[in-house]
Amino acid sequence: MDDCFRVNKHGSPADRGGADRYYGRPCQPHWYPAGTYKGQRIPEQEMTAQQVEEYTNAWQQEEDRKDWG
Repeated sequence: MDDCFRVNKHGSPADRGGADRYYGRPCQPHWYPAGTYKGQRIPEQEMTAQQVEEYTNAWQQEEDRKDWG
């Protein structure tokens, strides 16, 4: 496994999955190789199976939620 995905690096599939769940966004795999909201956004159809799995696992495992109140 590439070190880029082993840690929850900003913009990584795992980072985006966890953040999406935290902020109440739907599970829509994507990631940013240059960092969150920097450079090109990579959509699910351009991700590897491993990257989609990392995003999805992080989304499913995120237990905290943003308190908007």
